[in-house]
Amino acid sequence: MRAFLFCLVGLITASSTPVFAQMKLLTKPANANETRYFTSIDGLMEGNADVILKEARQGKNVTSAVLDVCYPVEKGSDRKDRFVANLAVNGQTMTGTTQSLGDKLPVTVKLVRKPTGDTFEFKGQISVGQTVTEVTSSDNSDISEKEFQDNQSSDDNIAASPKDFSEVSPESIGVKVKLDAAADFLRSLKGQDVEVALSSLAVSCEALRAGEQTINISADPDRAAALIAKYRSAPGVVAAGWTSGILEIERTIRFAAADWRDGDKLNRDRLAAAVAAVLTKTLAAKSSSSATWNPNTGKLKLTFKRPSQMFPALDLTETIEVAALVAPDKPGTSDRLLLWIGTPTVTTTDESAGARLNLTDESSGDEEGDPKDDNGSLDALAKEFKGQRWDADKSVWK
Repeated sequence: MRAFLFCLVGLITASSTPVFAQMKLLTKPANANETRYFTSIDGLMEGNADVILKEARQGKNVTSAVLDVCYPVEKGSDRKDRFVANLAVNGQTMTGTTQSLGDKLPVTVKLVRKPTGDTFEFKGQISVGQTVTEVTSSDNSDISEKEFQDNQSSDDNIAASPKDFSEVSPESIGVKVKLDAAADFLRSLKGQDVEVALSSLAVSCEALRAGEQTINISADPDRAAALIAKYRSAPGVVAAGWTSGILEIERTIRFAAADWRDGDKLNRDRLAAAVAAVLTKTLAAKSSSSATWNPNTGKLKLTFKRPSQMFPALDLTETIEVAALVAPDKPGTSDRLLLWIGTPTVTTTDESAGARLNLTDESSGDEEGDPKDDNGSLDALAKEFKGQRWDADKSVWK
């Protein structure tokens, strides 16, 4: 029995030795070097600043730090400036000077950093030009290098060679360009038959830090591929391709192109007439004007009118506008077309003879729910064009 116990103890000791060795290897030395980040410090620039404080530490001691602050140049402004200050560390005090990258304003930083349990408190002043910000910020948590890098990854959703237009839109172009070349690139778009998204002109903090800005452009799908090829060769352009746009795949049908082309050109008049004929029935309305095709984006606009049933005795009129887009189902040569139909927009007015009732629509455009006044239009169009609808569950055409 005693011999058995000695053997058992020996086995346990032998089997546990590697575990103890691994635990010893995984234990971080008390004075290990590491990099930690703070991705927010409350109160800077009236709470509108985007802040990254990078600290190099040896154990619990901070050996150096870099403060990266992006902020609006004025209250409420979309234009941003940024400064990056290398901070000298003396105990709990961090100080440094630099100048802002855009407006070249002098910057002075003096912060006192104090651990408070598992979080940190910052107090001090940051001066940018003549503006002085008092900093009093508590409950700040730090994160590791890996956590920081994981949070920085972003997808600009530019597809250089998409296999089809199920995830990107055929009229929507994204161009990533270096910041110092962005102005010249935008000037080159003047006079072109394209539309530039106003929101993409605002340079975000992410763009300032990356040194690259993404410009969103809408163009006729027939010209998009040629434009993308042209933009790729422009000075300072890093990437160009298709991106997300107006096309919602759930509101799109796919159908054979042969019957709707004259040679290699889309017969737009015939196609618009066919769409209008279907919507006239499903919307129980009359076409009120000829179809119009946007020369910049290739988008089709159809307008219909019908009597309002809200208060029949008043003889009110509903005007219905429907946007559509027609494009090949993939870049390059294809024997199939996509037809996207936007959600109808309805306005009600008094168009009766004599004195008229002035109406205002106070309903919110952000209300959720099923699209109004669709009346089975997509299914009817799919039947008319002998087309397919998108199966969202299987991500295929059905």
